[in-house]
Amino acid sequence: MSPIDELVPLLKKLRLSGALDSLELRKDQAVEDSLSYEEFFLRLVTDEVERRDSKMLMQRLRKANFEHRQTLDDFDFHFNPSVPKNKVIDLATCGFVREHRNVLLAGRSRQDSAPIFRHVRELRAPSYSHPLV
Repeated sequence: MSPIDELVPLLKKLRLSGALDSLELRKDQAVEDSLSYEEFFLRLVTDEVERRDSKMLMQRLRKANFEHRQTLDDFDFHFNPSVPKNKVIDLATCGFVREHRNVLLAGRSRQDSAPIFRHVRELRAPSYSHPLV
């Protein structure tokens, strides 16, 4: 029995399906590129983290219950040129949270804007160790 054969049930038991799915690919890469054990392990763990992040995002999108799924890539900034694209994209990264900075959004108040902020909080807040208010 090879070490890979022994590793597969252990990865399943630990629920590391991202690492399990990419194990063969990463093993082949390690041989081809003469990777160190640390580099091989780093790539395997990175695959698992990416899978979990993707799964969490999908759960948050489902929970937010958006009528239409759109991203900033779908947004037409040419339709309203007064919307500053670079600032919107910067806000979407939530970098201000990591930098411990405040953000104030000012403009006409609309009754239908409250659900938008609720959706943003549901999508972004779980990825930070502190709540967004």
